[in-house]
Amino acid sequence: MLGQVDVVHGLYYLLMHGVFECFGAGTTALRLPSVLAMAVAAACVTVIGQRLAGVWAGLAGGLAFGLLPAVQFYLQEGRPYALITAGAGIATLLLVTVLEGRGRAVHWVAYGATLAVCGLLNWLSLLILPAHLATLLRVRARRRTRTCWAVAATVAVAAVLPLILFSRRQAAQVSWIPPLTWHMLIGPAILLAIGGLGALLDRPHAGRLSVAAVGVPLLAVPQLGLIGVSLVRPLFLDRYVLFSMLGLALLIGTALGTAVRAAGPRFPRAAPWLVPLVVTVAVVALLPQSLAKRAPSSRVDDVLAVAADVRRLKQDGDAVVFIPAARRDTALVSPYHFAGLTDVALAEDPVTSGTLKGEEAGPDRIRSAMLAHRRILLVTDVPAVARPVSAERDRTKTAVLKEHFRVVADVQVRGRRVTAYEQRL
Repeated sequence: MLGQVDVVHGLYYLLMHGVFECFGAGTTALRLPSVLAMAVAAACVTVIGQRLAGVWAGLAGGLAFGLLPAVQFYLQEGRPYALITAGAGIATLLLVTVLEGRGRAVHWVAYGATLAVCGLLNWLSLLILPAHLATLLRVRARRRTRTCWAVAATVAVAAVLPLILFSRRQAAQVSWIPPLTWHMLIGPAILLAIGGLGALLDRPHAGRLSVAAVGVPLLAVPQLGLIGVSLVRPLFLDRYVLFSMLGLALLIGTALGTAVRAAGPRFPRAAPWLVPLVVTVAVVALLPQSLAKRAPSSRVDDVLAVAADVRRLKQDGDAVVFIPAARRDTALVSPYHFAGLTDVALAEDPVTSGTLKGEEAGPDRIRSAMLAHRRILLVTDVPAVARPVSAERDRTKTAVLKEHFRVVADVQVRGRRVTAYEQRL
């Protein structure tokens, strides 16, 4: 499969294959690595903040990271982005350790290896390299440190380069991403403004290792880098630079830590309660959104919900068609819900054809097979997100249903639609 599609996720698929072998192929096993990875990332933020700005800054940064809406969304996802964020947190912690003068060769080896793994999980994560370079320049790192960093970065890029070159053959996989518009820049602009405020409170100075020297590049450079790449080829999705939230959390943490230090002399008893109070208020304020992100309605394109509708609507002897053919993933994910249905357009299943979703028959054969059934279930997209029908096979399916069948049931749920058709007498 990786030779045809999704080679960029090959390492993640291999990892999850091992997880499923050990713990079973359930949704808990699917999501747990992401949950644990975000916990590791939060711990990295806490340690970095504590080293550079004190205990309160570290604690506040770690807690703030866990409350960020983007983090809460992707820590539930069976995708590699949380793992990449954890890797970015570890790599940043290793870099800070080196810049503090406590680094040894093993730290650079671990740094390069961590970045290589992140790049193999998604090569856009290499945008962390210019962020770390900006930190090195900001703190005026020694020449030896810069040289070691360059070697480690080069090794990491070299390890990922074959994946980058091979994945270019599969560029069609991201062809659905829309071109960059100014509306898409509102979110990054808000994040950068919040981070900039935290940097001002940290009062950074050139040549000094500080939260601002680490957090600002970590927040800004990946965001701006992805925007620059998207001007050439549309690739702007926030999850590709999710690890930049590490920088935002560090800056929020140092802002709260600065507030605690400022309040300490005048309000020595109240100052220690500032961070718990702010975090409590944030939890309460974000609770509706946090609960919403944990509800099924927060996800679009819900194949499990659609499969349940198919099971409810199907009758003995029914056929099923998919428009576009990619919507066959509903049946592949939940085959037991489609038991007893005849996939009339399918000529070869995925195993036989060596493809992800199988190969469909020609338009004439599809037409004949559809007309041989009294009832047909159509699985497609809801009108709001459906693309115009372009493939000849899909035009044939649509024409047959329109000319020879009538709608007897129609259900729409979270981005997908199931319509039951009955042949006219």
